[in-house]
Amino acid sequence: MKAKSVFHNDAPLQDLGGGVSRRVLAYTPLLMTVEVSFEKGSTGAVHSHPHCQNTYILSGRFRFTVDGEDVEVAAGDSLAFPADVPHGTLCLEAGRLLDIFTPMREDFVN
Repeated sequence: MKAKSVFHNDAPLQDLGGGVSRRVLAYTPLLMTVEVSFEKGSTGAVHSHPHCQNTYILSGRFRFTVDGEDVEVAAGDSLAFPADVPHGTLCLEAGRLLDIFTPMREDFVN
């Protein structure tokens, strides 16, 4: 597989509703990078998936619920979610997350 460059302005912004939007960045079958933007008060509903996920907080403040426990994070903090662990978030201060998945989320590009 060849290396792939994705320029931010070329990655379409997907409005997910409720003050949340997503931009799929570079990915390969085994790894995917996604930028997610939240308005203050918006939520990412508690969910789980078979992918491992790391989340880096680019900006803002968030309260994550991970496997039933709450943790507040801010710019510069990060989280790691094993596969199938329930997690969701409430945006306390408008911000952006960088989500990294392995393997890639095929549902994000289909």
